[in-house]
Amino acid sequence: MSLLQRFYRLTFEILLLFLPAAIIQSCHSSETKTEQPQHLTQTPELPVITIRNDSAVTYKEYTASLEGKVNVEIRAQVDGYLNKIFVDEGSYVKTGQSLFKIDDHTYLEQLNTALANLHAAEATMNNAQIEVDKLTPLVKNNVISEIQLKTAQTNYNGAKASVELAKAAIASARINVDFTLIKAPVNGYIGRIPKRIGNLVSKNDQTGLTTLSDIDQVYAYFSMSESEFLRFHEQSPGISLEKTIDQLPALSLVMADGLVYQHKGKLDLVNGQFDKSTGAITLRATFPNPEKLLRSGNTGKIRMEEHQSSVILVPISATIDQQEKTFVYVLGDSNKVKRKAINISGKSGNNYIVKDGVSVGDKIVTEGFETLNEGSAIIPQQSKQ
Repeated sequence: MSLLQRFYRLTFEILLLFLPAAIIQSCHSSETKTEQPQHLTQTPELPVITIRNDSAVTYKEYTASLEGKVNVEIRAQVDGYLNKIFVDEGSYVKTGQSLFKIDDHTYLEQLNTALANLHAAEATMNNAQIEVDKLTPLVKNNVISEIQLKTAQTNYNGAKASVELAKAAIASARINVDFTLIKAPVNGYIGRIPKRIGNLVSKNDQTGLTTLSDIDQVYAYFSMSESEFLRFHEQSPGISLEKTIDQLPALSLVMADGLVYQHKGKLDLVNGQFDKSTGAITLRATFPNPEKLLRSGNTGKIRMEEHQSSVILVPISATIDQQEKTFVYVLGDSNKVKRKAINISGKSGNNYIVKDGVSVGDKIVTEGFETLNEGSAIIPQQSKQ
């Protein structure tokens, strides 16, 4: 047998060895291909809910600025150099506690001058009284004319008026002396002190010596637009604004760090008129502050509850966001789904409040809709939501 014949025979024998395995593999692949479409065409069972009218609680937030219930600007009432500062910034003081001392030498001299003027006026008045007493019996005995007595009486009245004027000057001087020692008018915390010892202070200064804040309670001031205020009043139709405020649930305060303040507040004041320049009205809520956490100058947000009835709620988990729109899968005829865009007007807990896009009675898929396409058929199951 030639070499070429041997090569052909060896090749044939190799083919005979591998042919059965190739045939088996081919059959297996064919079975897999025929079974795969059967698996893909299985109809999924997915949970659905029926949309109905419901009530909801939503929250509206308003930017607020905080002030102590008593917020007093401490100012100098006389001019002079600042001699002493008895307190430090941020310290707590009580009513009547000394805060600042202004140099009082000038005002003490004014008081001494007023006292001297009083003594001089009293001496003049005494002399006038002596003159009246001397002339009175002479007039009665017709020794002198009555006109002389009247002149003496007039001089006495003028001297008496000078005494009263001197007394008033003394009282004024004493007030100025008292003004040189500035005391706390209320309990509270001292704010920033821009002046230092030796600085000249004046009652005409643009900025005061400091601010004193009583923060046992704090006021939170915030504004509503005209439309928001009208909607707020419409929550309790047929009753007065005062009763609406009275029945309003407690307010929450969201602090600057995003945390909710632990104590609830109460709306207690609505401004008498709208601001013409902004079209807004100012409201005030009061919050207790036992821990002294809140201070004048803080900011935050007032969170107010709004109760709504007969609204359409859709679970947030049943929606999908695409291209800045929100969609749900609505169950249609033959249990086929249709993707619909919804218009959201608010949020209540784990639900969206839907303005339009779906209606009461519609059924929507709540889970497993990520793999669905328009027109896909499902087997609906009652959702647990």
